[in-house]
Amino acid sequence: MVAKRIFDIVLSFALLVVLLLPMCVIWLITSIILQSNGLFLQTRIGQYGKRFTMYKFKTLYPDRRKKSKWGAFMRKTKLDEFPQLWNILIGEMSFVGPRPDLPGYYDQLEGEERELLKLKPGITSLAALKYINEEEILAGKKNPKEYNDIVIYPDKVKMNLQYYNNRSFLVDLRIIIKTIATVITGKRSKNE
Repeated sequence: MVAKRIFDIVLSFALLVVLLLPMCVIWLITSIILQSNGLFLQTRIGQYGKRFTMYKFKTLYPDRRKKSKWGAFMRKTKLDEFPQLWNILIGEMSFVGPRPDLPGYYDQLEGEERELLKLKPGITSLAALKYINEEEILAGKKNPKEYNDIVIYPDKVKMNLQYYNNRSFLVDLRIIIKTIATVITGKRSKNE
């Protein structure tokens, strides 16, 4: 969709210009608190199964893999996602689409589910909103990976397929508005 790509370019560029100074401050604070480069880079699966480097602000102490209080605040407010505006600007991501997954999940889809690889991964989606507190849900499970693989991941795939089959620019705008409202109000859905 040409309109979606134009929207992504214009909005990501505008936000990067407006947020450049705050992002530099966040990077500096993060680097000081975590005593390492405040930027986190990770390989994710993108459109057509192509791997790309996704950018985020770090939220974990690198030596302990433990979340800092600053990191918890950034995750709750989604400030750690701001560097992904660059991924959107250069065309690796979109504002709306399935969250970019680690290798071993979306790149392993089969049949109709493989259609999801035609989509650019996004910062937000209805599945991401439903599982906005995924970390807390998994923390309460005896076997978090198994629960993710059997319950959460298949549900996300199902929801993202529904998005794929009904996507439009208007649907994207609704999801963006719902995301902003969710982050501002701090309301978390209950999925257990």
